[in-house]
Amino acid sequence: MTQPGGTWRNWGRTAAVRPVRVERPRSPEGVQRAVIAAAAQGLTVKAVGAGHSFTGIAAAPGVLLELDDLQGLVSADAVSGRVTLLAGTRLHRIPALLKPYGLAMQNLGDIDRQSISGAISTGTHGTGARFGGIATQVRGLTLITAAGEFLRIDEHRNSDLLAGSIVGLGALGIVVEVTLQCVPAFVMHAADASVPLEETLGSLHQRVADADHFEFYWHPHTDLALTKSQTRLSESARRHPRPPVKRWIDETLLANGLFGAFCAVSRVVPAVIPTFNRLAVTVTGDAEYSDQSHRVLIHRRDVRFREMEYALPAENVGPAFDELRRLIEQRRWRIEFPVEVRFAAADDLWLSTAFGRDTGYIAVHRYWRADPREYFDAVEQIMLAHGGRPHWGKLHTLGADRLRERYPRFDDFLALRDRLDPDRLFGNRHLERILGA
Repeated sequence: MTQPGGTWRNWGRTAAVRPVRVERPRSPEGVQRAVIAAAAQGLTVKAVGAGHSFTGIAAAPGVLLELDDLQGLVSADAVSGRVTLLAGTRLHRIPALLKPYGLAMQNLGDIDRQSISGAISTGTHGTGARFGGIATQVRGLTLITAAGEFLRIDEHRNSDLLAGSIVGLGALGIVVEVTLQCVPAFVMHAADASVPLEETLGSLHQRVADADHFEFYWHPHTDLALTKSQTRLSESARRHPRPPVKRWIDETLLANGLFGAFCAVSRVVPAVIPTFNRLAVTVTGDAEYSDQSHRVLIHRRDVRFREMEYALPAENVGPAFDELRRLIEQRRWRIEFPVEVRFAAADDLWLSTAFGRDTGYIAVHRYWRADPREYFDAVEQIMLAHGGRPHWGKLHTLGADRLRERYPRFDDFLALRDRLDPDRLFGNRHLERILGA
């Protein structure tokens, strides 16, 4: 976040800015005062959550609002499942807030360090062909507009703005409250298995259809897929969680400690990457366990990396993945981070990556000290050729003209932005690139 000397940096160390001023409002009214003051001084203003976007979407050259103190539960109704949270609430805090009401979020991504407003504004998602991203759980939000006013958007107030404002990219105002539709708390059964990659790809659509949640990881230079199939069970189902020692070995020792050391070594000796990747898929092995939903869906990620992810029509995932494999082989690259493949249901949110189509996601990563550009640029061309849309919080090269081709409601969103922020109080250079000046 904001470092000594006033420089803000994101988690992936891909964006940095030295704002004119940093403020830490403790209430929605404090955000309102900050927006009014910034506008009066002719300064832009933007909010940041946990800084987990890899792009400069949250970079604030004018007034930077850190929402670390804007966390917690505003209201909850156990009967309807409706819960309203302050916008800066971190995802990892939400399960404890929901527990007294017997509720859970319907789906989550694979990390939970983000703020709820940042997650929905950039289209953060998990996996599950019958489930949408986190933004699809939103039933209302409250913005502070460029005019310094509270704007409530839900099914009853300003409902015509709801589908356009949820994945809002921080371009429409400062989100201060988010209302979610939650579900009764549930248990998740997980089956992790190392499966030959060709077998996984050959049965991919069946695997996706058969599981409530399915994803797989592929370590380049190997012929195995690390598959994860998860089934939703009632809260009363018997739990068989991973033993604490096993969890510590898998998450702390192997996935973070050993893997972090390997990534550091691979920068100096790239030749070790294929051997290590083959060892990694062997050590990971199979596992079966069940636990509270968030404890199964969420993974600990301490090793810093950079990421690009594209959303494709679900039927295009296999062909695009095959081209990605051939690309790595032909270029003779040594890639230390796995490729991740996930799925999501179609939705109707204007700037959602799953707008109007069942979607598969292919994500590529590099260690944060490695230059990802050659790899990412080449993979991006494959994804674009297969109808891809880039994740708003992850690295890509597209500008407004090319994004317009991929989002049927793109110009409707720009019109909404013109209506709510005509003077670009909430703008920055990244938004200029992806939305136009």
